[in-house]
Amino acid sequence: MASSGSEAMVSNEMGDLDGDSLVMHRTGRPGKIEIIATKPLVTQRDLALAYSPGVAAPCLEIAKDPDTAYDYTARGNLVAVISNGTAVLGLGDIGALASKPVMEGKAVLFKRFADVDCMDIEVNTKEVDEFVNCVRFLGPTFGGINLEDIKAPECFIIEQRLRELMDIPIFHDDQHGTAIVSAAGLINALHLTGRNIKDIKMVVNGAGAASIACIELVKAMGMPHENAILCDTKGVLWQGRTEGMNQWKSAHAVRTKARTLEEAMKGADVFFGLSVKGAVTKAMVKSMADKPIIFAMANPDPEITPEDVRSVRKDAIIATGRSDYANQINNVLGFPYIFRGALDVRARTINEEMKVAAAEALAKLAREDVPDEVDRAYSGRRLRYGPEYVVPVPFDPRLISTVSAAVAQAAMDSGVARRNIPDMAEYRRALAGRLDPTSHWLQSLFEQVKANPQRIVFAEGEEERTIRAAVVFRDNGYGTPILIGREEQVRETMKGLGITDATGMEIHNARLSTRNAPYTDHVYKRLQRDGFLRRDVQRMVNQGRNVFGASMVALGDAAGMVTGITRRFPECYGDITNVIDEEVGKVPIGYSIVVARHGTVFLADTSINETPSPEQLATIAKQMVLNARTMGHEPRVAFLSFSNFGSREIDRIERIRKAIRLLDAEKVDFEYDGEMQADMALDYELLRETYPFCRLTGPANVLIMPGLHSAHISSRLMQRLGGVTVIGPVIDGLQKPMQIVQMGATVSDLVNHAALAAYGALKNGRRD
Repeated sequence: MASSGSEAMVSNEMGDLDGDSLVMHRTGRPGKIEIIATKPLVTQRDLALAYSPGVAAPCLEIAKDPDTAYDYTARGNLVAVISNGTAVLGLGDIGALASKPVMEGKAVLFKRFADVDCMDIEVNTKEVDEFVNCVRFLGPTFGGINLEDIKAPECFIIEQRLRELMDIPIFHDDQHGTAIVSAAGLINALHLTGRNIKDIKMVVNGAGAASIACIELVKAMGMPHENAILCDTKGVLWQGRTEGMNQWKSAHAVRTKARTLEEAMKGADVFFGLSVKGAVTKAMVKSMADKPIIFAMANPDPEITPEDVRSVRKDAIIATGRSDYANQINNVLGFPYIFRGALDVRARTINEEMKVAAAEALAKLAREDVPDEVDRAYSGRRLRYGPEYVVPVPFDPRLISTVSAAVAQAAMDSGVARRNIPDMAEYRRALAGRLDPTSHWLQSLFEQVKANPQRIVFAEGEEERTIRAAVVFRDNGYGTPILIGREEQVRETMKGLGITDATGMEIHNARLSTRNAPYTDHVYKRLQRDGFLRRDVQRMVNQGRNVFGASMVALGDAAGMVTGITRRFPECYGDITNVIDEEVGKVPIGYSIVVARHGTVFLADTSINETPSPEQLATIAKQMVLNARTMGHEPRVAFLSFSNFGSREIDRIERIRKAIRLLDAEKVDFEYDGEMQADMALDYELLRETYPFCRLTGPANVLIMPGLHSAHISSRLMQRLGGVTVIGPVIDGLQKPMQIVQMGATVSDLVNHAALAAYGALKNGRRD
């Protein structure tokens, strides 16, 4: 959401996901990952400790005891995601280099969901021996290897040989990730339908890596060999068949008279599909046993759609690989947390016990009560254990502490762990603390808006970026974008951008609108005692797009507004406050959300109040506590200054001290203290050592700035120096949701702030 300059137009359809993805990948620093040093490397001594001569000491320790590499290097939290590009997503054999964006994406998922550092490696060979020899010698670098997008049957050979040659976890996610998540769903589906895994008849269509891994894991969980029928493009794998067979298929051939998928499906309890769209017909589903369990996991389109299944079998439990249906079998539920647990106990491998433990942990989590914040993250629908919810959802923050702990415990119990975790309860708490809740809140925000679309004004409707943002807003289902501008100019700009479909969008010309009279009445009533004549106000409404747009919101013709790319913040804010009142009991502020590597920090006020009074500072603190808690953070508030606890006696610091006394008198329910310098607020060890009387119990995450001058400079510096993501300014404290972006805002910034305005409208509606 932070401004980063203009974006290039890359496709004729600006709402197009492919085009937006190309922009994202090449904007700024190309790609999605970078390497950042974890220790200071500024002075000569820093360099001497990190490299020569100081680095010799850890080198010698590792030479004496190789296990200390986990103590002195990043190996214990470093995974390689490695591919040769022979089976990339649904794209097939596109080559090692073309697979790199996918591997970088996998690295991002490792970091985002489990705080695992990941390096992508693309190996340019299709020869098994060459690939194995390349990877095997990388062992000292990594704590684990995630093999990715390698075609069958080579993937089986490669994984098996690397597991034999290396003493770190080797995990082909295309096989085992899918198997683990689908097995979790199967556990719960069997429970819901009263079946025992030892008694079911199962049909698996597709005999590639994922299919074979699925059938092997289900057998490891207790299903008899003869109860599973595996099919490929030539039909059933029956004992005696020779055509199209290999050793991995042959291992699952069974004695059966069935020769086709249609014949195999008759009376089957369970169907797993990892094949192609349309492989299963309604007639096949109808022929299955009562309460059939159908996991149609082909991507991007399942073997049969849930709608088609339900048209013939109302009693079915259905899962797919798609996020727009219930019960998504998504590998991200598995691999980040499996590696997290394996790395934390320094496992030598990922064995069957660890896979089963992961599947059982996922199944158990789906049966537990779902927190409200998870419901909100998924459009507010009630996620409750049952046929529509047999596996957890990807943005459930409990996954890391549940699955990783189960995997770590299984590794210790099965004897493949190099390190034991003495206190599993404390380990689970530490796991939960690894993830910043801000990203979860943002996911929740977008899902709630999508479930409750809003009418949002895009005030600068003739601008290219605004139009592109409006199209994205519409296409993502967030609501109806209302563009303010001359219709002929807006449509001409759309034409130049290649946008031909304006359905679901509105264009309003302020000068020609039939709503001018009531808007003018509203604004004139507010400003008539401030020296404005009615004709002055009429001109403001006719010519001022911010005034017109804000009037739409004020009189209920729209839910919220976003503006700012063509005019400075104070001008936009002045237009808005001519129309919109302050919220009772609040101070209008603009706050920034700084998402850094080690957590989120909130800054207020960065945009509006030049020199807040003590009363305003205290109110701002209370507002920011509510905002921080909404996003899942337990606030620790620091009132910042250039002095610490009375070390300087000047008038401007007295405002802060009085604000502290006001909060003391109110006996508020959050931690706060000040005045203090920024380094003290953020470095808790330094704060505790220097000022042991401070009331904070950890580093501050809500920073109340003493004035607009320092606040604005601080937020802009953080935004431009890099290493953090700055969201905002986000306006809080007005009666209606109005958001102002910075003048250099990108299309994404505009979309995000429009979504924030829509979310504000939802909150207002709930409060009303």
